[in-house]
Amino acid sequence: MTNAATDFDVLIVGAGISGIGMAAHMQEKAPHHSFAILERRENLGGTWDLFKYPGIRSDSDMHTLGFVFEPWKHEKSIADAPAILEYLHTIVDERDIRKHIRFGQKVISADWRGGDARWHVTIENDEGERKLLTANWLYLGSGYYDYDEPYDPGFDFGEFEGQVLHPQFWPDDLDYTGKKIVVVGSGATAVTIVPSMADKAAHVTMLQRTPTWMFSRPAKDGLANFLRKVLPEKLAYKITRFKNIRMQDFAFKMARNNPERVKKSLKKAIVKSLGQDYDEAAFTPPYDPWDQRLCLVPDADLFEAMNAGKASVVTGHIAAFEKGGVRLKSGEFLEADIVVTATGLKLAVAGKIALSKEGQAVDLTQHYYYKGCMFSNLPNLSVVFGYLNASWTLRADVNSDYICRVLEHKRKTETDVAEPVLSPEAQAALQEDDIFDFSSGYIQRSKAIMPKSAVSYPWRLNQEYVTDRKIMKESPVEDGLMTFTRMGANATQSGEQLQAAE
Repeated sequence: MTNAATDFDVLIVGAGISGIGMAAHMQEKAPHHSFAILERRENLGGTWDLFKYPGIRSDSDMHTLGFVFEPWKHEKSIADAPAILEYLHTIVDERDIRKHIRFGQKVISADWRGGDARWHVTIENDEGERKLLTANWLYLGSGYYDYDEPYDPGFDFGEFEGQVLHPQFWPDDLDYTGKKIVVVGSGATAVTIVPSMADKAAHVTMLQRTPTWMFSRPAKDGLANFLRKVLPEKLAYKITRFKNIRMQDFAFKMARNNPERVKKSLKKAIVKSLGQDYDEAAFTPPYDPWDQRLCLVPDADLFEAMNAGKASVVTGHIAAFEKGGVRLKSGEFLEADIVVTATGLKLAVAGKIALSKEGQAVDLTQHYYYKGCMFSNLPNLSVVFGYLNASWTLRADVNSDYICRVLEHKRKTETDVAEPVLSPEAQAALQEDDIFDFSSGYIQRSKAIMPKSAVSYPWRLNQEYVTDRKIMKESPVEDGLMTFTRMGANATQSGEQLQAAE
């Protein structure tokens, strides 16, 4: 390991939406601080560069998945990955951020040392060479997926002789023309893949164990495109963004408060697309809307593929993978040349980085979220974990803005350490809240690795963007919980607090 240390004020992990957003916010709101972005891959874009499966697109509108500071200029509001990557590359190049990105750098571990108020970060390049970087602040923008391995449901493919693919590792040269395809799963990935492969394939079957609530909307936002013609671009974007944020919030709360009304509305829309004779059971989940994230069907493409006889939806449990296809427990046999296991992703916390404080391992499951962007009793560390009921970037924007405020406060007060302090007594009085009450498999499987969240603010990962934006933007950073100290000050006391909290 190279002993030479390179210092930055802020190290940003990940050159996807979260990391690029933080860099852009820093340039505008914390320009006195140096930063670098560490990206383990050779390209920026994160999820939008990694996943290559047919039709990959956003399942949120780009007026909210886009950044608050950069208008979305494309005609389609529901955008595909190439358009999203173009948007990110434009931001990086126009703001001269690219020179700050270090590609092929995987963060292995990070140890906080109060004596020099630095995170000592071990990184590894593609050749396996390790190096040490130090930074006063560590910003984790690496998303919440495990990029090394997807969720494995443990299928035994037995006598099946065809190709088996997972969307996370899609081959570049796959030719599925005239093939019979079975896509296992009913989430957003499956709903995207099925109509996208239907044009070339002989037939695509979406095999679901449990139905998902689906809704259709145009890929183009008519109001947004009209406003762009008659108003300055930034104003048009601001109005559309406000409209969509309010619509997201209204729809989510309506589903929570009046689920039966929302069910009727969703079913009515499906009838409009598939006709009165559609298989209602295949589109009627055993849970209420927004107990899991709704699946978007832009321009009704899935329903059109079904109407054309190019795609179908089958509900059942797999008995075995046999030669030529999939046998269900009902006895039904689905012919397949290719099986796509769109069975969900695996979540990871803090990019699977081994975090420690003064050499002692940090267990994030024993720490509480602070304002959805930091953790109790962990100094100079922030993270982005997007909304489950709204666009990811909404959280990334408010977190970046808030952390810039903290960085500027540290600079103006000539302090080095910002730490949300939660005493053992205060922690004992907190009531834990299960914010991950969504029934989605990937959420339920990952609850054991998640940090804690309380019922009361600020010790929670809140799920209301409008509330978060107001609090994060207007509340003072010195709130009686966030402490600001100089290098080495109260190091022993801080260590004792962390030990007690863990």
